[in-house]
Amino acid sequence: MNIYVLMKKTFDTEEKIQINGGVIEDEGAEYIINPYDEYAIEEAIKIRDEHGGEVTVVTVGDEESEKQLRTALAMGADKAVLINTEEDLEEGDQYTTVRVLEAYFADQEVDIILAGNVAIDEASGQVGPRLADRLDIPYVTTITELNIDGDTVNIVRDVEGDEEKIETSLPLLVTCQQGLNEPRYPSLPGIMKAKKKPLEELEIDDLDLDEDDVEAKTETVKVFLPPEKEAGKVLEGETDEQVKELVSLLKSEAKVL
Repeated sequence: MNIYVLMKKTFDTEEKIQINGGVIEDEGAEYIINPYDEYAIEEAIKIRDEHGGEVTVVTVGDEESEKQLRTALAMGADKAVLINTEEDLEEGDQYTTVRVLEAYFADQEVDIILAGNVAIDEASGQVGPRLADRLDIPYVTTITELNIDGDTVNIVRDVEGDEEKIETSLPLLVTCQQGLNEPRYPSLPGIMKAKKKPLEELEIDDLDLDEDDVEAKTETVKVFLPPEKEAGKVLEGETDEQVKELVSLLKSEAKVL
C-alpha cells in the first residue's frame, strides 16, 4: 500500500514567540512537527504495519524542515521528501502549497494520503481538502477512527461534539484529529535508523513548475501577538451594588454594552 503523509513544520506554541516587523523571529523560535500531523504519521505507520506497504512523509518548506522529517522517520516512516521552496519563493499561501503538492503527486501512485486536521500556526485546514479536490479523490476531515478492508474504508469523524460514520473507498485523503491515536515518541534505535533512511530533496523546477504557477493568491497584511491578559477584578459589597458596578464596567471599560 502506498501511504503518504503531509507534514508541516510549525513553531512550538509552548515556547515564547517573538515578532519583529510582522515576522516571527526564527532565531528564538523552536520549531516542531505540527501536532495534528503527528496523528497522521502515527496512523500511517499503523496502516502500514497492518496492511503492508510504505510510508512516505512529504513537506513543502525550507532546509530547516529536514529536522522534522528526520523525526518522522525516527517515529517509523520509511521515506521522506522535502520540496524546498526557500530559494524560489519569497512568500506562499495554501494555494501555493496545494499546487506544489499536486505537481508532486501527479507522478505518484497513491492509496491513501493522511494530513493533520489543521496547522497550529495558521489553522486554515485548507491544504488537505484542496489537494484532494485537485487530485480528484474523495476526502474526509477530522477523523477519529479509520478501518481499511480491501478498498473499502470505514471512518468515524468528529462533528462538533458528536460523531459521523462514513464508508468510502481508496484512493482517499483524510485529515486527522485528536483522539485518533496516541503518537509514539521516537526511540533511540529509531533515531539511529532515521539517519540512514532516504530523504529526497526537490525544488519546484524538478516538478516542472515556475514561480507564476505557484504565486500566492492571498497576502498577509499583519502578524501580531494577542494582547496580554489583564488582571481580573473582584467586585465587593452587596449584590445589588456589585451588579451596578459590573454593568458600569461593561459599559465604560469592556465597552460591550
